[in-house]
Amino acid sequence: MNTITRRDFLQASTTVALAGAALLPRFSTAATRPSANAIKVGVIGCGGRGTGAAQNILEASPETEIVAIGDMFKDRTDGARAELAKMDESMAKRVKVSDDRVFLGFDAYKGVIASGVDVVILATAPGFRPVHFDAAIDAGKHVFMEKPVAVDPVGIRTVLAAAAKAKEKKLSVVTGTQRRHEKCYLEAVKRIKDGAIGKVISADVYWNQGGLWKNDHKPEWTDMEWQIRNWLYFAWLSGDHITEQHVHNLDVAHWFMDEMPKSCSGMGGRQVRTQPAYGHVFDHFAVNYEYADGRHVNSYCRQIDGCASRVDEVICGTDGYAKLSSGSAEIFGKNAWKFKGEQTNPYTQEHIDLLASISGKSAYLNEAERVAKSTLMAIMGRMSAYTGQNVTTEFAMNSKLDLTPAKLELGSLAVPEVAVPGKTRLV
Repeated sequence: MNTITRRDFLQASTTVALAGAALLPRFSTAATRPSANAIKVGVIGCGGRGTGAAQNILEASPETEIVAIGDMFKDRTDGARAELAKMDESMAKRVKVSDDRVFLGFDAYKGVIASGVDVVILATAPGFRPVHFDAAIDAGKHVFMEKPVAVDPVGIRTVLAAAAKAKEKKLSVVTGTQRRHEKCYLEAVKRIKDGAIGKVISADVYWNQGGLWKNDHKPEWTDMEWQIRNWLYFAWLSGDHITEQHVHNLDVAHWFMDEMPKSCSGMGGRQVRTQPAYGHVFDHFAVNYEYADGRHVNSYCRQIDGCASRVDEVICGTDGYAKLSSGSAEIFGKNAWKFKGEQTNPYTQEHIDLLASISGKSAYLNEAERVAKSTLMAIMGRMSAYTGQNVTTEFAMNSKLDLTPAKLELGSLAVPEVAVPGKTRLV
């Protein structure tokens, strides 16, 4: 496997852009309707979420085809191909991935982007997302990228710059924050924006659950491979679970508060998942976000077995409050309301909306900037909890914190020390 630094990644983006010029998109970057040809999709990251997103975009339109895939490891690409072959025949026959369009290693993203696809799905570990997104936009590709969109402030700035380029090129971008495409949420948002609970003054958001999967270190794996295969437990890959998972809830808070907070104060720790198998991340966080006008968002997330579970958002206003969760939305107060309709699977609906934007059947859609800001909320919450310091949005936006290892190679890689509030330095 080749050795690649962050600079190599950025230089490679230019190379991909030049290659993409010779492989013109099937539909223009002005978000016009696609041609009669199939919409060719490439998948970068072939784990469960990447394979699931590939299925979702095939469900979203009969005009889509999966024609290229890439991942760090061959067993992942083999697994994705096998899983996609099990789909309903009408979808399975639209998976047209020949062996020469399967790309492996750290630079697999370059092969997929340069393979003549129209749309790329970015579903690797989030630490790679900014570079992959920047390369895809430079090459003129429409993008579906999973959340979170970065794990550190340096990555956030890369995403924001690429989001601006996408807007200039009219390249459509949808992120994996499926609540923004879920009918019950959209109906609740409309009512609340119309004043159903009065002025929004605060929010409490939760993602509390038990533990998740892990892969024990195999003798044949290098340190780097083990970390990538257990990416949840390394902040340079996941951003910790406040960023990787809880960003869904923070994005809803950002949606309703309609601006970034002024600052945050967080705490958290590593109380139960203390074994080396769990890397160096925390297992619980609590963060208070304060806004310039005195409003607050209280954020709670936990991954500890045996504890009470809760995944929802409570939006409080001067005349009532709303309680939201996937598949459910209810408003309490003088304008009481409860969602009772049916809705499309939001994981499919977000791809329907992406394709409608690309074809010109709906308004232009580019979610990258707003979800980058939601991701920054999560990152600054982690920064505060890790260090024990208050963190302003201005500081976080300009922070030089870059979690990417100096070299990306399948070799030795030390596990970062567990953060200690009061001792870990705020960067």
